Amino acid sequence: MHELNETLRARLDAVLDQTCGRMVNGGDHDTRKYIAEKLVEAVQQGTTHLDELTIIARRALLDSSDRRTG
Repeated sequence: MHELNETLRARLDAVLDQTCGRMVNGGDHDTRKYIAEKLVEAVQQGTTHLDELTIIARRALLDSSDRRTG
């Protein structure tokens, strides 16, 4: 498991902000939380590359939309 060092935390924050910035007002709390949880899970599995984290965050955003409408 990767430790969330300062650099990795900054990377996760940036990916979360970039992904949620696509939503009105930066998204609601539940959506941001869901995306953040998926990012942390990915890091725990060893994913730390910015591009991979961005893809995971975008998929989580789509999943969260499906969960609300489905």
